[in-house]
Amino acid sequence: MIDEILQFNRRFVAEKAYEPLITDKYPAKRLAVLTCMDTRLTELLPKALGLRNGDAKIIKNAGGLILSETDSAIRSLLVAIYELGVREVMVIHHSTCGACHMSYSEFKPHMLEHGIAAETLSEWEEKGIAGWLEGFHDTEGSVRKTVATIKEHPLVPKDITVRGFIIDSVTGELSEII
Repeated sequence: MIDEILQFNRRFVAEKAYEPLITDKYPAKRLAVLTCMDTRLTELLPKALGLRNGDAKIIKNAGGLILSETDSAIRSLLVAIYELGVREVMVIHHSTCGACHMSYSEFKPHMLEHGIAAETLSEWEEKGIAGWLEGFHDTEGSVRKTVATIKEHPLVPKDITVRGFIIDSVTGELSEII
């Protein structure tokens, strides 16, 4: 698959198909979106929000979560705010998210099957892997928690607007979570 992608990329560049996509690093709408990496959202989310290339910083991870005050999602938001001029943040989780059912107890047998040593997993269990790979069981609650984590973060300015939503994974309809 990677070789096919490389072949496509050579044609893309040779045909200058990138030209309509040229923009700069600053989000035109001064917006950051924290969302899930789910493949259903790749094209659906920007189209459902009316976003074009260059309009927003879109930060994706499994579940669209912030797990600690120093994880990569909060780091990306801080860079977006302080370096790139972001003034508003949308937290967007989605319907039928796989992170609703994630758990270390389900991952562990797969890891063992793929050759990860039991001793290695034991070491990671001591480091808290169970909590790190745990998903959520209430999507609305998870949105509220993520919004609160951003708003209450000591390095996020109080004048940044942060709002939470759930997007329908099929239709793209947004529902605000208050």
